[in-house]
Parts: sequence; structure tokens; C-alpha cells
Amino acid sequence: MDSTHPRTGTFPRGAVATPNHYATAAGREVLAAGGNAVDAAVAAGLMLAVVTPYHCGLGGDVLAMVWDGRAHGLLGVGASPAGASPESILQALEARRAAGEEDIPSLPGTGGMPDRGALSVTVPGAVDGWLALLERHGTWSPGRVAEQAIRFAEEGFIVSAFAARSTTAARPRLGGEPGWEETFGGMREGERFVQPVLARTLRSIAEHGREAYYEGPLAAAIAETLAAHGSMMTTEDLASHRAEWVEPLVGSYRGLSVLELPPPTQGISVLTALAILDELGPLPEDPVEALHVQIEAVRASMADRQQYVGDPATMRVSPQDLLAPARIATMAAAVDRTRAGAWPTARPAPGGTAYLCATDSDGLMISLIQSNFKGFGSGVVVREGGFGLHNRGSHLSLDPADANAIGPRRRPMHTLVPALVLEDGLPRYVMGTMGGDAQAQVHVQMLGHLVDRGRSLAETLEAPRFVVDVGDGSVALEPETDPSIAAALADLGHVITTLPDPGLAGHAHLIAPGPEGHAVASDPRCDGAVAGI
Repeated sequence: MDSTHPRTGTFPRGAVATPNHYATAAGREVLAAGGNAVDAAVAAGLMLAVVTPYHCGLGGDVLAMVWDGRAHGLLGVGASPAGASPESILQALEARRAAGEEDIPSLPGTGGMPDRGALSVTVPGAVDGWLALLERHGTWSPGRVAEQAIRFAEEGFIVSAFAARSTTAARPRLGGEPGWEETFGGMREGERFVQPVLARTLRSIAEHGREAYYEGPLAAAIAETLAAHGSMMTTEDLASHRAEWVEPLVGSYRGLSVLELPPPTQGISVLTALAILDELGPLPEDPVEALHVQIEAVRASMADRQQYVGDPATMRVSPQDLLAPARIATMAAAVDRTRAGAWPTARPAPGGTAYLCATDSDGLMISLIQSNFKGFGSGVVVREGGFGLHNRGSHLSLDPADANAIGPRRRPMHTLVPALVLEDGLPRYVMGTMGGDAQAQVHVQMLGHLVDRGRSLAETLEAPRFVVDVGDGSVALEPETDPSIAAALADLGHVITTLPDPGLAGHAHLIAPGPEGHAVASDPRCDGAVAGI
């Protein structure tokens, strides 16, 4: 990324960090004009929906944690259609085969649940989530917050190399989906990309609120587009959706309080891994030993995720049960400090997400993440709206015994985990990352650097990361990792690979409020930037 887009800074009155410099600039302009942190975050989120449709958009979900003196969690997470069941999905797949359509690939362990196309789409929660944030915590109207995103959709923006690569990479998978190429195929490096239909949709939402999306002509267009390709989604499914305000889960790490969102997110997995590490004692000084215990704690927590975490309405155990001290002690005792363990595997959840954070001079803070799930999502495009729909439902399973079994109005397990870290009841870090399965793992590694090693925000984000493949337990290391560390981990029994794409290790951002102002840092692995006032 161009050096004119700074990745670190300290600002006296407020700060914002996002994975795209256009979005960061949008958030900063809101702060400078008197908007608060939530206004700025939603403005940045809407801009990301315009300039990074390969990460997120109006057809995805949004989750957030807001601090206004206490923490508030938001789940802008949609559910499967009321008519969804393993039987209805299998019937729809059979009908597609009978019509001569090719089988759609599926994620491992889902029993054949399609990972793209209409059957992978759950109700998009992002639009209602953004509006719920503004209604409860914002000071600006939706129209004012959306001004910059609308302008960039109408007038266009210059496509970066990263955006062009993301589009090219998605084409083999999604280029055959109706409307995808005509909607997104024009994202070519160095060229201006204009989205007039998306601009009209954003303007309508800004003027008329959630009804412009979840009811009326656009809702009908979403339902009709999906129904034409086998989905059970109805306008009633869309109209009945509401974002949910929830109490965050609270865990402990080295005396700090770590706040994560409850199921259906994998926030419980972060807290499980951190609790295991806390039980094991101080992080070893030796880098190999430290990485080994972190990897083992992550593998144990991901096995837990597979067995237990899903829609809280159908979970068989509570988060409190999963975090019970006696249970954590048993899991920690199973960690062998001298050898990689034989932990059960989990169903992989690939990434396609954007994380951002913002703070202001009044102490309001927001940790926010929004996603299409896998790249451009399902590939299904609502032509009348100018946006694509996510494929979050592809993580649901056709096995009724699975913790993420598909069923009527079932919310899939979410990898999205925006976080806050408190010290003595006050915010110390606003943090998060994109990265699918890597998200929980990056939280663990960031806190290891920040808390155990005392590293700066920039050093924390620049440090090489590991990513456990939850499907087979292997450990991918970034190419910058010291080869001797990789060899030593292999000697401990870990299957070591090299991470092929830096984005797979997450695009993390951090804000640390302090007496000198709001210290902020953005991940060097993305097109991101920091800004403030």
C-alpha cells in the first residue's frame, strides 16, 4: 500500500482503522465533522460495501461491540428460510441435477450443503445492523452517514491491485452465476469502477430505512432472484428479520477482561483458547514453546467449536458450561508441552470479511466486522439492487445431528468476532480481524504479543502468524517465519506448511486509548489505513 496511507498513528480526539483507505478516510471525515465513533464506523462500513464487495456488502451480515461506559453486542446475523431443512435442500439439489445443472461444491463436513448459489444464502443482516447501530448509538441520520458511500458508488473509484486480484480470483468460482460478471467484472486495476444501481439502493435505504430493503420491491426482488435458483427464501423471511442486541461474553487473560460476542459466533472459541493458556501459566519465553502451547490451545478450542457451537436456540450446552473452570482445567491438562496432540478436527470456515474500529473524544468505541463469508459470497446478484448476496448458509450442515444442522430460521455459526479488552473495567484495546477460522487464532496471537510480550500495536500486527487448518490440524506459517522455528515445531509433531496468501492470516486493526490519545494501527497485509482527529 502507498506510504501516503499511514498504518499507525496517535490522535488526541478520535481514530478509525479499516482495511481500505477510502473507508478510513470516510470515517475520519465523519469524526472531523462532529459525528461520533458509531457514525464514523457505519460510514466506513458503507464505504467498504461499495469499494470492497469481495469482502462485504449489502447482501452480507454485520456484527459489532459498542462501548459507551459499558459493552453492548450487536448480532446483525440472518437466518435460513423458514422452509429450510435437510430434506428441502436435498430436494432442491435433486431438481437442479434433473435440470442438467452441475453439482455445486460444498465445504467439508456439511453433507453436501452448497457453498455458492441460492441455496447457500441466509437472510442478509448487514443493512438492519447498520441502521440499528445508528438508531441506538449514532448522532447522524442514515442519509448523512451514507453520503460518501453513495457518492463513491455514483462517481466511482479507482480499483486497487488488491481489489483487482480479488475479483480475478473469484471469477473461476462465481463468473458463471447470473449477473455476477456484469456487476463485478469491471473491477480492473487502475480503472474507475462505477455502480449506479447500488447508489440508488443506498439512497433508498438512507431515505426510507430498513423497509426499503426488507420490505417492498427490493425484498421481492431478493426473494424472486433466490427462488428462481431453488431457494426457499420468502419475503416473509426478509420482513421478519431484526438485528439483536446481546450481552457480550466475558473471559479473562492475564488479569484483563476479554469481551467477545456469544454464539452463534466463535467468540466462545477465543475465550476457551485464552482460558486454557491462562491455566497453563505464563507464555514460555522460548518462541517455539510459546507457539506450541498457543497452537494446542487453538486446536482444542476449535474442536469444541465443531462439537458445540451454533445457533444458541438449538445449542445443547451453554457458553458458561463450556467455560466452566473445571472443564478448562481438564482441557489444559490434556496439552502436552512436548508433543502435538491428537485433537479432533473441525469444519473449516473460509474468510471473506472486513473488520474496522473507531473511537471518539467522548469515549465511545466500536469494534465492527461485516462479511460476505467467502469472497463475493454466493455469487447470486440482485440486479435490481446492484449487490451480491453472501453464502453464510454454506456452513450449515445437512446432518440433523450436527451442531450447525440446517433447519427453519437457523442461524449458522459465525466466524465474525469483534472484540474489546478491558483493564480494571476500562477499555485497553479495541481489536479484531478478518480471516474466517483465523480470526479466533489471531485474537490469541495478538494478545500474546501485546500482553505477554509487551509489544507495540505496530509490532503486534507486523509479527508473523500461524493459522491452524481446523480441518486437518496442520499449521500454516507465514513465509517470514524463522525457518528454525518451523523446523522445531515440526520436531514437536506439528504438520507445518507455508501460508500461500498473507490475507489468510487476517487483516487486523487495533486501537488503544490512553493519556496521549488514541493509538491506532492497521494491518500491513491489506489496503488499509489509519486516520483520526
